[in-house]
Amino acid sequence: MRTVLDIHPAREADLPAVAALAVAARDDSPTGAQLGAQEADRLLEHLSVLLAAGGHVLVAEQDGQVVGVVLGRVVAAYLFAERASLYLDMLFVSPQARRHGVGHALLRAATDLAAEHDCHDIYSAPVPGNRGVQRFLARLGFAPAAGHRVASVAALQRRLAAEATARDGAAHGRRSARSGIEDLIARRRRARSVMESGPIDMRAVGGGAPSRRHPAKAG
Repeated sequence: MRTVLDIHPAREADLPAVAALAVAARDDSPTGAQLGAQEADRLLEHLSVLLAAGGHVLVAEQDGQVVGVVLGRVVAAYLFAERASLYLDMLFVSPQARRHGVGHALLRAATDLAAEHDCHDIYSAPVPGNRGVQRFLARLGFAPAAGHRVASVAALQRRLAAEATARDGAAHGRRSARSGIEDLIARRRRARSVMESGPIDMRAVGGGAPSRRHPAKAG
């Protein structure tokens, strides 16, 4: 007997199972630490915030058990995009339910959601390092769009402060070197000016022409 797969927006009773899948998605990736919170309680809080902010949580339910999930947000048009888009924060299917069309069913539901909100594109942010999801999306036509980079606030503050100090030190060194060169040029100009003015007329010293002395005649 074929099991029935039901795709629907998550209900409040589904959220603990969704949080458990998020933890599993983290463990399924070699670099899953980038996902953030690991505790199910924290993830439940995050899911509640996502839903309260207008986000979307679609679940795949099979035999009364949640076996897959899509977390999505509709991003309105902004400065660099003329049309709205659907951003998928997570697409995950539990290992025991894979290769049974669950992922395809979740993406069909996500596509319907995107069309409903007049979205032009669907962006997906696969769990870092999860090659299975990467290959799955590539087969369905998802192409690379941009690479995300992340830095903690504290680490970035330290790095910016260090680079500012190094930059200030280099600028001070350049100013000192420039000052030394300018001083050398000024001294050379003064020396050249003295040389170009010719010999000094010493007759002007003492108020007149020097007196001439005549040798005494022998008597």
